[in-house]
Amino acid sequence: MSEQLPTKDVQVLLTAAIAAPSMHNTQPWRFEVEGHVIDVYLDGSRALPAEDPTGRAMRIAAGAAAFNLRCAAETLGYGAWFGLAPYPSEEPDLLARIVIEPTAARNDELADLARQIPYRHTDREPSGAVPIAENVRVALMQAAYAEGAGLTWLGADDLRIVLNLIVDTDLREIHDWHRRAERSRWVGGERSADGVPSSALGPRSTSYPAAVRDMGTRPIDRLRTERSFEEHPDLAVLSTDFDTPADQVAAGSALERVLLTATRAGVSASFLNQPLEYDDLRRTVQRLTGRPGHAHMIIRFGQSRRHQGTARRPLAEFLPEEQP
Repeated sequence: MSEQLPTKDVQVLLTAAIAAPSMHNTQPWRFEVEGHVIDVYLDGSRALPAEDPTGRAMRIAAGAAAFNLRCAAETLGYGAWFGLAPYPSEEPDLLARIVIEPTAARNDELADLARQIPYRHTDREPSGAVPIAENVRVALMQAAYAEGAGLTWLGADDLRIVLNLIVDTDLREIHDWHRRAERSRWVGGERSADGVPSSALGPRSTSYPAAVRDMGTRPIDRLRTERSFEEHPDLAVLSTDFDTPADQVAAGSALERVLLTATRAGVSASFLNQPLEYDDLRRTVQRLTGRPGHAHMIIRFGQSRRHQGTARRPLAEFLPEEQP
């Protein structure tokens, strides 16, 4: 085995990693490659101190990037051995250490999910009235479980509670100009490298509250076309038993495995995470699952439609200058 991964393989691995979702598409990662070891670090310059003061959303994004990297490794004939947040006290920004080595024991499931990476995107359009099939629901639950998390489907009564929590968060934000200013930095307008462009915001809902997050911050974005969203959306909560940095990174890996599994099944996803940005409301969401633990994502699943994903920065920006 060579001492250094080939440059072309590193490019494949990291291109897959940076395709992962992140809050407001901030892409808060940086990578260091040494030999056959790839370290995933947080990029503190892309933090969201108002909306993500603890960095939990950043760690979830890092976990999703690490999972994509593991999937891509399988397509190149490598296996991936990894540790999540291996040195939380000494190196809190090091969120995943992944060892890439040739293997004859290929993980066909991860290799298959790697093929879905270019097609996964957040879909903020209305979905049809056809509910998610039971076998797909089970497959998504199994995907979360495989990465150490749980996915709990919510019922009609739970939906009403979530919608009330959305109203609560909107009321709390009325006088919080820090949050609005931070969001406007990343959301809206024409964007070619990061953030969420106006074109990806989707329509506004004709009713309020609705199971879709209106992220528009600019006056022109408030004039988007209005459409009716599904009355009975398929919502699920992704949670972990504990809430250490490693658990949050694992939640990101579970999230991406769920999203890629959904993409393969022709199911799209968007997020209703605003209640999770407040500790008291986050605890309320977790209680809806009927199990102890810590909620990380509220996911709305629907019928998939092909859509161009949000842009990513050039790969070189995620690496130290001396690395490929």
